[in-house]
Amino acid sequence: MSEKKPIPLVGRLAIQLKMLTSDEVDRAVAESVSSGNPRLVRVFLQMGLLDREQVGKLQKVQKDLVEKHRARKAAASQATSPPSPERVAAAKEPSVSPEAFHAAAEHAATTAVPMTSRDVDQLHIAPESHVAAPPEGAAEPAVSVVAPTEPAPAAPPAKVSPTPSASQPAPPAAPVVNPPAAAPADVGEGWVSLELPMPEPGGPDREKLEALLSAGVQARASDVHFHAGGPLKQRVNGDLVVTEESVDPQLVERMVASSLTPAQRRVLQDHGEIDFCLDLPGIGRFRANAYRQQRGLDVVFRTISDKPPTLEELGLPDELKKYTDFHQGMVLITGPAGCGKSSTLAALVNHINENRDDHILTVEDPIEIIHPSKRCLVNQRHAGHHTASFSRALRGALREDPDIIVIGELRDLETISLAMTAAETGHFVLATLHTANAVRTVNRMIGAFPSNEQDQVRAMLSESLRAVISQRLVPSADGGARIPALELLVINRAIGNLIRDEKTVQIRSSMQTGKAHGMYLLEQSLNELVAEGRITREVALGLADEEKLITAGT
Repeated sequence: MSEKKPIPLVGRLAIQLKMLTSDEVDRAVAESVSSGNPRLVRVFLQMGLLDREQVGKLQKVQKDLVEKHRARKAAASQATSPPSPERVAAAKEPSVSPEAFHAAAEHAATTAVPMTSRDVDQLHIAPESHVAAPPEGAAEPAVSVVAPTEPAPAAPPAKVSPTPSASQPAPPAAPVVNPPAAAPADVGEGWVSLELPMPEPGGPDREKLEALLSAGVQARASDVHFHAGGPLKQRVNGDLVVTEESVDPQLVERMVASSLTPAQRRVLQDHGEIDFCLDLPGIGRFRANAYRQQRGLDVVFRTISDKPPTLEELGLPDELKKYTDFHQGMVLITGPAGCGKSSTLAALVNHINENRDDHILTVEDPIEIIHPSKRCLVNQRHAGHHTASFSRALRGALREDPDIIVIGELRDLETISLAMTAAETGHFVLATLHTANAVRTVNRMIGAFPSNEQDQVRAMLSESLRAVISQRLVPSADGGARIPALELLVINRAIGNLIRDEKTVQIRSSMQTGKAHGMYLLEQSLNELVAEGRITREVALGLADEEKLITAGT
């Protein structure tokens, strides 16, 4: 029987601090051995056992203990020299019980400051694989329990190159295969690279990937799924269709790697996921998300038109064109994921590009449909590539003289706030938002702000919001296509008063009776499609919030 591998120090600390159970640490150690990843903290992150903040605290405690252990070894190596008063005092210090060790570690973890990138680099000097477990029967290193005091300002640590002693050879330096990417702008100093394994692709892997994507385009698939350890699938007319039952997981991982540039592979290696676009001349353009999951690397490719679509090509009504005539304010395109928001947004931008003489500035992640400058000057920026983030790009946009600002997605409070500010300062803003209908869109915009600011936000939104276009893609009656069904909210004086007076619950009834103002509910759009025979009544009832409004087809 093979001897069980001792648990590294960081694993024993996780148990001592009650962050993990012994069974969870054993599973992580086994995964570390099987995957060849010696950094146990990376395995904790990869398996979802700890988050980045917990790992930062754990590494801080580990670093403190390693430094104390080194100090004791240095003191022991000087045992032949005359004892100094400090060494005499240290020798008189009593050994500490395991309970005191646990209390000291717990105090260090709760007061630890998240590690900086320099701390992480210093930790590579003594990774946990070099911190051997104590011999069987030996006690843990003694730790002094000190009452917490106010920490003094620490001077910047000097870079010291450790020199190996004659009695102890220096550990071999680990080869650097892919240097870790810089910490992203939206995370704190506790950011830690996952250091996930990344296969090296070959030429045949890229050829296989291109062949499968080409087949997806020919099948008119909206999405092509590559799953390590699972079948390859295409989403056709909203349904997932299996194209290959079983594919070698290593081949899938290499195909995923072949779709990325070396820099993108490092990002995926460090973060576990990445959004990107892939342009294959002669095949098509794809928006993709690659991510690491339990079985390996996966990627989903969304097919993107090689040129901006028109409203007619998307099956959208011409009446939407009038909502591109604004020179100030905000128009939102909303709906659940996969409902065609990006295509509708691109069609509206293309209409502006062909009919106005303005400066269009887009902020997207990633850039999907390419808009060549026609009558308008079009500048497209990739958040995270051309600029650090959506919010930074929007702050800069206010000084770049745009007439129209296009935001790929309103993701957070800061982005929503900047979009509303831009709409109030003389810009026309077009953006998408993940909400189910128009009323929820208004509530989502207001609810993103703290409660003490919401009255002001209601006033701003009632004046800057121009229209909300909410859409769904509905299977056609013959099953051969998907048809857009719309809900349209136009912000007139009456709707603006409802928003300002905190009466958004009444907006829905105003939309139902507001056909003369261009407003209608999703149920009314679905009912018209049923009456025209384009969709079935059963599908319409499944999407309606109020089934009684679906009167056609009875």
